[in-house]
Amino acid sequence: MTGCSSGGESAQSAPPASSAGAAGGGDASFAVITHGAPGDSFWDVVKNGAEAAGEQYGVQVTYQGDGDPARQSQLIDQAVSGKVDGIVVSMANPDALKEAVGKAVAAKIPVVTINSGAESSKAFGALTHVGQSEDVAGRGAGEQLKAAGVTKLVCVVHEAGNVGLDQRCKGAEETLGGTVERLQVDISNLADVTSKITAKLQSDQQVNGVLALNPAIAVAARDAIADSGSQAKLATFDLSADVVDAIKADEILFAVDQQQYLQGYLPITFLNLYKTNLNTVGGGLPVNTGPGFVTKDNAEQVSKLAEAGSR
Repeated sequence: MTGCSSGGESAQSAPPASSAGAAGGGDASFAVITHGAPGDSFWDVVKNGAEAAGEQYGVQVTYQGDGDPARQSQLIDQAVSGKVDGIVVSMANPDALKEAVGKAVAAKIPVVTINSGAESSKAFGALTHVGQSEDVAGRGAGEQLKAAGVTKLVCVVHEAGNVGLDQRCKGAEETLGGTVERLQVDISNLADVTSKITAKLQSDQQVNGVLALNPAIAVAARDAIADSGSQAKLATFDLSADVVDAIKADEILFAVDQQQYLQGYLPITFLNLYKTNLNTVGGGLPVNTGPGFVTKDNAEQVSKLAEAGSR
C-alpha cells in the first residue's frame, strides 16, 4: 500500500489525546512486535492503528517488525526486560516464539496475539487473539472464485513456513470444487514472482484462476496474467492502493479484507482496558476482524479510506 499515509497521519484521525484522562492510560507502555518488515504496506496500516489507539488513550506504543522469528523472539525478550505493560505479537511461526511469549506471560506481562497463530494463542497464555480465521477466509475466497467459474487455481505462497498462508490455500481448496496448486515465490524479488507466474500460466493452459496472498504479489500476478495473455481470473488477500485501483479497473475480482487497522488498534485498546480495569475481551475465543470482501461495488469508498492510512 505505497499510497498509504504514515502512522502520524493516521493518528490525527483518532479522537484527540485529551480523551486519555477518561481512559486512564497514564504512563503505560505497550510493545507491538510483528513479523512484518518495516515499510510493508500491510503492516504500515497495523502500525497506524496501534499508534492511533496509543494517542487516543495517552499511552506509549512502540512498533517493531522483523520477519526473522529468531529476531522477533529477541524483540519480545527486550520488551520483557524493559518491563512494558503489555505486548502485542503476531505469530507467523508460533513454535519459534513459544519460549519468548512464555517468558512474557511468566513475567505477568499481558500478551495479545494478532494476525497469525490463533491456534496457539490461548495455549501460550495470551489474553486473546485479534485477527481473522484464515481457514474461513480461504473458504470464502474459494466460494467466490468458484462462482466466477474458476476450476483450476494457482495459490501463490510468498513466505515459506507461514502457517496462515497454508491455511488460506487449504480453505480455498475445500470450497473451490476444482484443482488448487501451490506456487512458491520469494516476495523480496517481485520481478521474479511475475516471471514464475507467467511461466506457470504459459505452461498450463488449464489454469484459469490465480489467488495471491499478499497485495504486492497480487500486482505481480496481474502483470503476469497480462504478459502471458492468459484469461485467468485474479483475486487476492489484503489491500493496497494498487489493489483497490486494480479492482476498480476489473483487473482483480476481489480482495479478502482482514481489516488490519483493527489488528493494531484493538489490541492496544484491550491492553489498556486490562491495565486500567482488568477487562478481558473474547471470552477465550479470537476476536475476528474479517474476512470481509472488497469488490468493485465498494472499492471507491475503501480507496478513500486507504488514502488516510486506515484500510
